Amino acid sequence: MSKDGEEKIPKRMLIILAAIEVMRELGGEQLTLELVAKRAGVSKGGLLYHFPGKEALVNGVVEALTNSFEADLEKRIVADPISSGRWSRAYIESTFDEAGVGNDVGTVLASALFLNPESLNGIRHAYAEWQRNIENDGLDPVQTTLARLAADGLWFAEMFGLAPPGKELKQRVLEALLQLTKEGN
Repeated sequence: MSKDGEEKIPKRMLIILAAIEVMRELGGEQLTLELVAKRAGVSKGGLLYHFPGKEALVNGVVEALTNSFEADLEKRIVADPISSGRWSRAYIESTFDEAGVGNDVGTVLASALFLNPESLNGIRHAYAEWQRNIENDGLDPVQTTLARLAADGLWFAEMFGLAPPGKELKQRVLEALLQLTKEGN
């Protein structure tokens, strides 16, 4: 705890947050270790202690965002009292909550893809696991997969500004997708 009673953010996380900020504001092509260190309030040597190069930093950012999404999924899964379809519902709700709210994940993934396509390998593995969970969620795997792909489609539409639906229609789409993840549909 710091002297004002707030928890101190670990330096590694400060660096990740600074890198996200740079990627969001300037894009991956402007990401430099010097700029990230300056924004994080650490020396370049301090940054290099945690991330030995730009590739490691980008991998760390992608990993942190993936872990954050997975933590949100887990929280929703535990809170859902209906076992069949709970994994799919959690995925859809988490994806809808992420869509259109600054979309740090989309910006970072696009930057990571630009900087080093292999940096997405971790999230590719996570998606494969998430898809397995969706297919084995106690419901028709075609329905749950359709719901997942539609949620991903909304996320991509909002990330790239590809005619995303308005707020009211988005809510109706969410309700329809959640309906696909309920028993008897």
